Amino acid sequence: MVKVGLTMTRISLVILSCMAGIYIGPELLNSPYSSLLGGIGGGLVASAVILLEIGIKRASGRGIVGGIIGLVTAFFITHLAAKIFFPPSWKETHLSSLIYALMGYMGIMIGVRKGKEFNPSTWRIFSKTAPQGEIPKILDTSAIIDGRIADVCETGFVEGPFIIPQFVLRELQHIADSPDPLKRNRGRRGLDILNRVQKQNDVEVRISEQDFPKLQEVDSKLVELAKKINGSIITNDYNLNKVAELQGLMVLNINQLSNALKPVVLPGETIHVQVLKEGKEAGQGVAYLDDGTMVVVEEGKRLIGKELNVMVTSVLQTTAGRMIFARPREEDSVSSNHSLRAGRTHG
Repeated sequence: MVKVGLTMTRISLVILSCMAGIYIGPELLNSPYSSLLGGIGGGLVASAVILLEIGIKRASGRGIVGGIIGLVTAFFITHLAAKIFFPPSWKETHLSSLIYALMGYMGIMIGVRKGKEFNPSTWRIFSKTAPQGEIPKILDTSAIIDGRIADVCETGFVEGPFIIPQFVLRELQHIADSPDPLKRNRGRRGLDILNRVQKQNDVEVRISEQDFPKLQEVDSKLVELAKKINGSIITNDYNLNKVAELQGLMVLNINQLSNALKPVVLPGETIHVQVLKEGKEAGQGVAYLDDGTMVVVEEGKRLIGKELNVMVTSVLQTTAGRMIFARPREEDSVSSNHSLRAGRTHG
């Protein structure tokens, strides 16, 4: 009903404007077609007003302010250019009205577009806390869903401001509304993590409305946004990590941070593990530390299910993480052999 009412109101406005133009036309124009031209002019004016109304409703506050500034700037530039390049009598011609109208239109369009992109919160002078060398950090969808970023923020090791783009929020919402239960749970987890980060008093979180409609992929938009605000990207996505690094952007990878914070184990040290399964090579067993680091135990196949102390022989750092190679200590190996022999004898 509301839409119908608006449509009827707009139609009535066009009709009344046409009638007013037909009535006023003969007074303004010396032409046998003055009434017709007046009616057409009134309809065009009413149409322009309706389009302006629709544009204002769709535009954001920054877009409206930008449009006004663009209009005033365009008129000012046109006025100065006219004084320099045209005689004073040109203002009495229809050409002056046409030029002012075209320049005003261009000023409004440019002002609205630039106004949407204008974000004072990214300016250091408008920031509540603007320490020297502050670098905005843009959160990727994968880092939000992962959840560890909230724990990192609580420790205070990573300072903000954290930028959450609207297109990332839309992607999270889309995942949370997925019919797939696994995706839906991941999306809802991501939204919960964002709420948790926003509630932390020592963390500054900003929602960025900047978008890049010509780009379809979220990763491409993240890269462009990081370039625009001179920020870094927090992500777990390997491909996004490489693309951003190739374009000279700073990338903070949560997985790399996690691997860097794992306890350092040196060859010759002793660690306590439980062998859980058989390894890939003959006779090997596999155990895991509390942080998930894989420990490959030589001759550990016969020790599956047992807890023992092993001595580290080497440490291998891979793209997937850290791998520790170890062998049972001699006393543990001897006691295990005795246990196995005793079991066989008893059997």
